[in-house]
Amino acid sequence: MIIADVVKVFIPPILSFVVGLGITVPITHYLYKYKLWKKSSIKKTMDGKEAPITASLHGDANRHTPNMGGTIVWISTIIVTLGIWLLSKTGLSIFEKLDFTSRSQTWIPLFTLVMGGVVGLVDDFLTTREAPTGAGYIGGGLSLGKRLSAVAVLGLFSAWWFYNKLGIHALGLPGGHSLELGILFVPLFIIIVIGIYSGSVIDGIDGLSGGLFAAMFSAYAGIAFYQQQINLAAFCAVVVGGILAFLWFNIPPARFYMSETGMMGLTITLAVVAFMTDNIAHSYGVLVLPIIALPLIVTTASNIIQLSSKRLRGGKKVFLVAPLHNHFQAAGWPSYKVTMRYWVAGVIFAILGFVLALL
Repeated sequence: MIIADVVKVFIPPILSFVVGLGITVPITHYLYKYKLWKKSSIKKTMDGKEAPITASLHGDANRHTPNMGGTIVWISTIIVTLGIWLLSKTGLSIFEKLDFTSRSQTWIPLFTLVMGGVVGLVDDFLTTREAPTGAGYIGGGLSLGKRLSAVAVLGLFSAWWFYNKLGIHALGLPGGHSLELGILFVPLFIIIVIGIYSGSVIDGIDGLSGGLFAAMFSAYAGIAFYQQQINLAAFCAVVVGGILAFLWFNIPPARFYMSETGMMGLTITLAVVAFMTDNIAHSYGVLVLPIIALPLIVTTASNIIQLSSKRLRGGKKVFLVAPLHNHFQAAGWPSYKVTMRYWVAGVIFAILGFVLALL
């Protein structure tokens, strides 16, 4: 049985990697043919001030690198997930053994990955339109408020699924204990989803976000496997396979960027997977989320610290520029050094969170 579980978890991600590589050619051809890249680069900070350092680091308008690379991740995940499921209905035993779709483990994370990806795709497409006169950030994209609203709605639906469909309304604690929350489980779920999504600003350097998300989803694949949630482990592994296919083309010089169509789906789904490995499995996957996702949390914190310092200390900054990875760039680190060191740190924290979840 262990061998069958290992095969079920490791074969589908190989398929998603191969599928991801295959669909990249037509997708990138389309992206470059129609010049689907941002038509204006970042010129202002989140508080509306001029951002010359950030603008110098992200000359998106001049680099002519398309958005929407995140489609590789969720499209390859859909193709492999549904493809194996459909083939399993033919009666072929090999596909019956590989089928990892299940109501209790994979429906909701697959839903959030796809729906988050679709909403992000809309935002990415709108950013490829010409920016209106006087625009600060990126022309045509969904406003921050609209994106947060979309994330909140997906979080609310997911919380409802856990609360009503799966009967989960508590957080797992070490030692087999749990913290009963009742209806408060729903708003807490939404807050955590939004909090993880806020770390999506880490998608700012070639290869950076792809490597980090591969490590984070690998950690939760390991946790789910240990908990005998084999279908969930397989799903997480399939996502990793899609991310690695994306990363193959995203390492410098990037063929495309992850952008919102990847970041929105991946961040929301990461939070959902954390809850799937929590009280539902008599464990505490949510408690280790801040460790496994520490690079995202630190990124969000650096933005908050920078804005707070400028408002409370008369414009004085803590970092040369926020978020933190851009600070290191502004300090003189080459982008590849920032990326590789973040990868190393991301793997270390992913392993640490994985180990703590098993204790």
